[in-house]
Amino acid sequence: IVGTTDKIVDQLGGFELLAQVFAIMKKDLGVTVPAVLHLDHGQTVERCKEAVDAGYDSVMYDGSKLPIEENVKKTREVVAYAHRQGVTVEAEVGSVGGTEDGVYSDLIYADQNECIQLAKEAGIDSLAPALGSVHGKYKGVPNLGFEEMASLRQSTDVPFVLHGASGISNTDLQKAISYGHAKINYNTELNIAWSDALRKVLTENEDLYAPMEILKPSKQALDEVIEKVIMRTGADQKSAEPKYISE
Repeated sequence: IVGTTDKIVDQLGGFELLAQVFAIMKKDLGVTVPAVLHLDHGQTVERCKEAVDAGYDSVMYDGSKLPIEENVKKTREVVAYAHRQGVTVEAEVGSVGGTEDGVYSDLIYADQNECIQLAKEAGIDSLAPALGSVHGKYKGVPNLGFEEMASLRQSTDVPFVLHGASGISNTDLQKAISYGHAKINYNTELNIAWSDALRKVLTENEDLYAPMEILKPSKQALDEVIEKVIMRTGADQKSAEPKYISE
């Protein structure tokens, strides 16, 4: 799953360009496993629809800052539009704290009843309940709400999504997976690996100016971290075509 956060899509050329590049790369690289292009934290219903129309395989509508009734209503609209084109939909309750793409949010634990309501009434395919994880670097040891996860798992069979997985211990990660987290989001760990490699090559090679040579170590660092993440989460050999829950 390749995720593109809504707030940086336009900087990267827009939905259509990203979807076209993704499709071409899959073909040219001879990718043999299902590969999904996902919109992360879609800010509006319209942005989610744009991504669907452009060819995205999956979208997240983030109505977590809205009153639950409005969140349900707008998420349901995204679901209806996306499902007609075979696109899966993720939604969020509560607020995953921290900083992502320059935007800071406070951590607000998801309300259990609101999670159940959104899952039942909106027809979503996956749910991102804010239960202690944060975007960006953790300050101290992550404190995930496992009791809340266990309780929520008993009330809905919709797969959970864990945002802010970078920095979470393997023990806690496996425990979260056991409570139904089927999609694990990594961003900060990848960014750190990429930027550390970039700093190193520029520091050690002051006369290097060719972009392809400068970026080569960063790409290699990303490849290594992504492989570790796949193995760490137990996702190796478990790729499957995306499916959405029928209404």
